Amino acid sequence: MTFSDIKTSLTALEPPTNLSPIAEALWHDAKGDWERAHNVAQSREGIRDYDRLHAYLHRKEGDTRNAGYWYCQAKAEVFAGTLDEEWEALVQDFLA
Repeated sequence: MTFSDIKTSLTALEPPTNLSPIAEALWHDAKGDWERAHNVAQSREGIRDYDRLHAYLHRKEGDTRNAGYWYCQAKAEVFAGTLDEEWEALVQDFLA
């Protein structure tokens, strides 16, 4: 699956079946279901990739303090670009 495939799939009612849990969470986030995406992030706290997703989601929510905590937990720099750029970078990372 490619990034383009993910973008195209956003017109569907359900995510593609072959996505990783994090890519699927990002799909739900793009469809406006932040809570469902957040539930995925919370389901495996302490695992770097899930903590990284958690950071992005709290940044999107506007909770920069909480986002900073999760970036730290994930040992990742706070993303300097836009939320759309971060979403794209995360999707590409988790499709790889």
